Amino acid sequence: MACRGGFHPLRDDGVPDTHEGRAPGTLILLGFTGTRQWPAFVSSPEYQDGAPHPLDRWSRRVTGALARRFGATELYPAPGPPWWPFQRWARRAEGLQASPLGILIHPEFGLWHAYRGALLFAERFAVPGTGTGQSLHPCDSCLEKPCLRSCPVGAITPGSFDRARCHAHVAAPSGAECHGNGCLARRSCPVGEAHRYGASQAAFHMNAALAADR
Repeated sequence: MACRGGFHPLRDDGVPDTHEGRAPGTLILLGFTGTRQWPAFVSSPEYQDGAPHPLDRWSRRVTGALARRFGATELYPAPGPPWWPFQRWARRAEGLQASPLGILIHPEFGLWHAYRGALLFAERFAVPGTGTGQSLHPCDSCLEKPCLRSCPVGAITPGSFDRARCHAHVAAPSGAECHGNGCLARRSCPVGEAHRYGASQAAFHMNAALAADR
């Protein structure tokens, strides 16, 4: 797991009390940055045992071990309820902003990152400086916006995403490129190209997205 920054929660951040009933003092986010964590996951028993939701189970095992080691409360983006506002927390922890695709874009990793869990502490301590208060939006200097014109079925438009149209395309033979190598619109983004998911990682997430619709 990569440390994805942290912050000192305010009342309107939606951060719960700790499992001991104490007020939140510090929240640290954990997750993936590009392809760096993928080899650790695919070598895990969760990936190889054939049971459902391998990445969620792996994330809970790793995050849970860290929580026990440091005396923290563990929190996860899924499954809920409660549905913790990880997107809001990511904005607080790393100062990220939404891309035209709706995905939070990182100035280094682009669209190739994810949040897998969080550690909540009652204590207030210094948090890692990983971009909090990032003022420059990577998309502001991108004039061509290839992400908005690369979807083969026009499922992405400014401010909207047609999930049903996207998934119908990916599940069909005509969508083999998106299914096997990842969303063409997402791959067209020039930010963080060095961290773009490989075919196996992209296909894993596509299959998981399709499975969630069944």
